[in-house]
Amino acid sequence: MTAAPAFVAVDWGTTRLRAWLLDAAGGVLAERRGDDGLISAREKGFATVLDGHLAAMGAPAGLPVVTCGMVGARQGWLEAPYADVPVPLAAVLEGAVKVPHGSRDVRIVPGVAQRLTDAPDVMRGEETQLAGAGLESRGRHIVCMPGTHSKWVAVEDGAVTGFGTWPTGELFSVLAAHSILRHSLGEHPAAVSADAPLFRRWCETALGEGGDVMARLFSIRAAGLLQGLGGADAAACLSGLLIGAEIASASRRYRLGGGAVTLVASGPLGVLYGAALGLAGHAIRPVDADEAVRAGLFEAARRNGMVP
Repeated sequence: MTAAPAFVAVDWGTTRLRAWLLDAAGGVLAERRGDDGLISAREKGFATVLDGHLAAMGAPAGLPVVTCGMVGARQGWLEAPYADVPVPLAAVLEGAVKVPHGSRDVRIVPGVAQRLTDAPDVMRGEETQLAGAGLESRGRHIVCMPGTHSKWVAVEDGAVTGFGTWPTGELFSVLAAHSILRHSLGEHPAAVSADAPLFRRWCETALGEGGDVMARLFSIRAAGLLQGLGGADAAACLSGLLIGAEIASASRRYRLGGGAVTLVASGPLGVLYGAALGLAGHAIRPVDADEAVRAGLFEAARRNGMVP
């Protein structure tokens, strides 16, 4: 017998949307993905976009919806005010903001803010992944969440106590498209393999130099001119250098030494970071990012009385 739909979970980012029709145990009954992120939804209307995906999944009328991500930003559907660190993840989920939407109960999980004068920072969406990452309720955990803007988060006894953002993916894109390195990487930079010798070598270089890689960047261009470094190898060098620099910097900030890191990631990027963290001497606890955000949204629905 097919399980009955209980609610819809939506991870709504700047450019992408992922939605899952879930049963009361968190099982996936249907799934939707699309380019209906904040940018597109602001033009079409958030309610219109959501209703279209709900209809496509066959969600019954009145079924509740819980969302996270940029949908709750100031430019989103409805601003869900940040919760300030230190803050228990349970309290963040319980603070989901209700959105006016006809007969449906639609909630948005708030983001988290760090209001330190010398290290201000914000996150939206990652807090929900953290809640679903299966972290032990006691003890200190360091979590790495790779992406365009990678997050490193300290969680202690179930509460976010601090975090930082490393825009590693954005730096790669900007340098590849708008710097002298575009001549080395080409118009469409090649995908990078974690097994590529140059990725590993340049990652180890960045780790060994503590993340101080400014003087190394132009070497990629020089290697093309003097040593015949090709486009695919140049991409591997740049990726290894930037990811290694991020890990070295974060390890220093959070005094990791050779400590364990929970890696919340999916796909090729997760493989790259897993390899780089291994080169840095860290034990890794891998968590699939899609599964984590679904689990976090399920917990948010439970804490807001949306799951039977």
